[in-house]
Amino acid sequence: MSLPGQSMPPIEVRPAQDCRFDQVSLGEVMLRLDPGNNRIRTTREFRVWEGGGEYNVARGLRRCFGLRTAVVTALADNEIGRLIEDLMLQGGVDLSFLRWVPYDGIGRRVRNGLNFTERGFGMRGAVGVSDRAYSAASQIRPGEVDWEHLFGELGVRWFHTGGIYAALSETTPEVIAEAMRVARSHGTVVSFDLNYRPSLWRDFGGPSRAREVNRHLASLVDVMLGNEEDFTACLGIEVPGGDPSFASVEVDNFKRMIEQVTKEFTNLKVVATSLRTVRSATVNDWGAVAWSPAGFAESVQRPGSEIFDRVGGGDSFASGLIYGLMEKRDLSVAVEYGAAHGALAMTTPGDTSMASQAEVENLMKGGGARVQR
Repeated sequence: MSLPGQSMPPIEVRPAQDCRFDQVSLGEVMLRLDPGNNRIRTTREFRVWEGGGEYNVARGLRRCFGLRTAVVTALADNEIGRLIEDLMLQGGVDLSFLRWVPYDGIGRRVRNGLNFTERGFGMRGAVGVSDRAYSAASQIRPGEVDWEHLFGELGVRWFHTGGIYAALSETTPEVIAEAMRVARSHGTVVSFDLNYRPSLWRDFGGPSRAREVNRHLASLVDVMLGNEEDFTACLGIEVPGGDPSFASVEVDNFKRMIEQVTKEFTNLKVVATSLRTVRSATVNDWGAVAWSPAGFAESVQRPGSEIFDRVGGGDSFASGLIYGLMEKRDLSVAVEYGAAHGALAMTTPGDTSMASQAEVENLMKGGGARVQR
């Protein structure tokens, strides 16, 4: 469905034939160590995945929606780095802009990020423990990436990064700002997922530093994503009315929040937020709201959604939304793609989506969980 009175696409995107890449992400890719049904503190084995908030978006757009994507990142050149590369190769994201950094032998100067994550169950919430200081990606500095070559000579339709990468070091916000300015100068759409993580800012200036960094970067963004905690912690925008739920009055509260954001940051062309109410670690209410100057669009709400692994649901929402904005050019359709893709991503293990576009579109049409034979 279309928004009433929406005669123009919510955002203009460069033609595919003029660009080498449909979408490029900037961020760190970590090795996720997953204890499965066990606890981190008691397990005797881990399953490994690759993952990272910004990278997950590029992988979702490549594997689920078939777009041409790439990631700008760095890895320490050791066996762990090569394992992460091997996992990324399966994801199909172009690695031409992966920088290999010589390893010092013990990780004194450079290393690869690790993320230990347990899924949670019932009343026991999910737990994430990052071990990523001095990572290769966090040490990328302004001037080290040839953004003019990427955005100007090769051409990119959409650039995505986020607040997780911005929190990793003193230099990462500068690298993000540098990339955003060049991308915008060449007509590339810039999206940013606020993705506030208290643990990343704890020893890096805390909430005040998070707000300073993210408010500066917000002025360079076209499409902003986040949830209620993100907008409050990163931008100082309070969500009126308390905790979100699926009552209509709470959706209206989110609309008022987005109105506050867009009033202050007039550069924003689209703002979108996932709506999640946590009933338990394994049952969430799930949906989404998005805004453009033409008005608001709400996805189908999915109360009581069963969750297998919630990590990466927001990234899959982002990739579905981006696909809808790029290829369908309609906000109402885009928010449905995002909500459906996010819902399906949380039914499988790991950070990254295992859904197909056909499955996403079937869910959008109201398809159920009957056996496919």
